[in-house]
Amino acid sequence: MTATAATHATIAPNTPSLPEAKPETLGLSRPRLQAMSDAFKREIDKGTVPGITILVSRRGQVGWFEAIGRQSPAGTAPMARDSLFRIFSMTKPIVSVAIMALVEDGHILLGDPVAKFIPEFADQKVGVVSGGKLELVPARRATTVQDLLRHTSGLTYEHQGDGPVHKIYQDSRVRSRKITNAEHAALVASFPLVCHPGDEFNYSRSTDILGRIIEVASGKSLGTYLTERVLAPLQMTETGFSTPEANAGRLAEPFAADPWTGDKVALFNMLEQPVMESGGGGLVSTTMDYARFCLMLRNGGSLDGNRIIGRKTLELMASDHLGPGVPTNGTLLAPGHGFGLGFAVRTAPGIAPFPGSVGQYFWSGIAGTFFWIDPKEDLFAVFMSQGPGQRDYTRTLVRDLVYAAID
Repeated sequence: MTATAATHATIAPNTPSLPEAKPETLGLSRPRLQAMSDAFKREIDKGTVPGITILVSRRGQVGWFEAIGRQSPAGTAPMARDSLFRIFSMTKPIVSVAIMALVEDGHILLGDPVAKFIPEFADQKVGVVSGGKLELVPARRATTVQDLLRHTSGLTYEHQGDGPVHKIYQDSRVRSRKITNAEHAALVASFPLVCHPGDEFNYSRSTDILGRIIEVASGKSLGTYLTERVLAPLQMTETGFSTPEANAGRLAEPFAADPWTGDKVALFNMLEQPVMESGGGGLVSTTMDYARFCLMLRNGGSLDGNRIIGRKTLELMASDHLGPGVPTNGTLLAPGHGFGLGFAVRTAPGIAPFPGSVGQYFWSGIAGTFFWIDPKEDLFAVFMSQGPGQRDYTRTLVRDLVYAAID
């Protein structure tokens, strides 16, 4: 497969966009950005991913927006600026902002127990392995909304381990898109916790539970609330839990088999409306839509006169909420990083194996999407692909290349 030429055409008429400027006027090196483009063309030619998009913004303006490769390995259509992607866990920051809007409106406190909104979470038990058997002990304290936001809830994901609690998740209907958010929350509440609340960072289905809390507190479905409170004010018109059949020609797809391992790749159908609106990973979006969300964050919580979240609330969200005493379990958070309320946060200039600034915050999606915001450099970037097995590699590569372009 050979990479197609970069797509620089404007996106569809009437689609909200962002102001663009020459890279040089934004303190970005055009030759280094071209080197970034060339690097991803090489990866596409090698068959690492079918195609990618990359948007780099500095000082509130877009200095580089490119689509490279093919939209789908089964087709001939080039990747486009308005291609649609499964953003999976990049749903989490949007839902986290939405729940903090309910905090600002006085409907929720961060210290509220989850059971206040979902009674099934009362009297939780922690699964402890003793003598080769799983024993259940009472949780030392209740899981709070803050625990859900920072993944210290004691919940987990079925793919985050192979212990007895993880196997309970794996053997359940927890992955089904055909159950309601209420049914999903009740199911997760019935599982033992992997640790006492607050003791450890465990990446988990916590944000799905936040999605259910939004429904309970707002009296609306998660999709309706997100649209009214976040997506519509930001003119994120292409973002939702599915996309219409009319957009079938715009869907970015992965290789049928992972190019590195040969394992089958199966992602959800973007045209199918799910029953469960997953706050942890269910949204479909475009590069520009997500860039508008990022610009709102870069602006301190507002865009085009629409305030989504308060400046001080956002500062709280983008601060480390783990501290040095909370184990982070595994490789999901690189050294020199903590986790805030919906985002990973860089806490040290070094230690991590990639560049960045203290205070930078970000997150990614399991299928290969990634974004970060660097307040110190007044920079944000959005990277989109559908290559699950290559996600660690591509998000490190794009960070290296974007930071090399800062003059």
